[in-house]
Amino acid sequence: MNENIKFKKSNGIKALFLIVIFFAIGLCTMGIIIGPILCVFSFLMIPGLKVIAPQEAAVFTLFGKFSGVIEREGFYFVNPFSIMINPASNTNLNQIPNSNKIQSKKISLKIMTLNNGKQKVNDLLGNPIDIGVAVTWRVIDPYKSVFNVDNYKEFISLQCDSSVRNIIRKYPYDLPVDIDKSDELCLRGSSSSIAEEIKTELQSKVDIAGIEIIETKINHLSYSTEIAGIMLQRQQAIATVDARTKIVEGAVGMVEMALERLEEKNIIDLDDERKAAMVSNLLVVLCNNKETQPVINSGSLY
Repeated sequence: MNENIKFKKSNGIKALFLIVIFFAIGLCTMGIIIGPILCVFSFLMIPGLKVIAPQEAAVFTLFGKFSGVIEREGFYFVNPFSIMINPASNTNLNQIPNSNKIQSKKISLKIMTLNNGKQKVNDLLGNPIDIGVAVTWRVIDPYKSVFNVDNYKEFISLQCDSSVRNIIRKYPYDLPVDIDKSDELCLRGSSSSIAEEIKTELQSKVDIAGIEIIETKINHLSYSTEIAGIMLQRQQAIATVDARTKIVEGAVGMVEMALERLEEKNIIDLDDERKAAMVSNLLVVLCNNKETQPVINSGSLY
């Protein structure tokens, strides 16, 4: 929505030149009534001079009504009774405030970053997790940012928290071992896809404020402290079971191959009892996670 089409503004250099001329004439004619009038008129015109830097915008109202927007850099003269408004000028969005910087009523059109810190959110399985999301955004419609919401910076901060909660609770932190991970999404393994989903939902909520979401990134993800220790033990147990399973599968295959080779080459004829003893010994050697000490049997099995 372009609301600056009807906005009346003039070249600031020309206006400044005229103000100086009026003031000079007023000083030269102080003896007559027009002199003080010109001096007062010159002082009243000075607030109408506005400087707009690159990537800045200014929204004006005149006697309570919207009068226009300036979105292009330059030196302008507007109605001196116009008021520049920006309800979010004192909002820092968790950024370090600079006490030496004068708060400006101009609206920045630069790309900015929102980082609300860690949030505690429950995932699909109800596990509490800590998650942090960084949002890159910018204002694309100053009119909507000023008039459609009370404070557009606080608005995007609150909508970001809401979108993160809505999306994160749809997915588990991690997938069980027996689930095909290529078909399912989880927070730990599909952070890029989930961050894109957060961006889509957040954009739909902040359109009314004239804000464009450029990118969202998950910059922190972990179990909350109250369950972090338990979940770590669970992950270690799963990893141990997986490793042991692979070891046993490999050991059984090696024992089977050894028995087949012995039978093929007729090296030794083993009955069922001797095969069982051999299988037992091989499995102990192959599955043991410590170095095995050999025992030499000088007698008979029986």
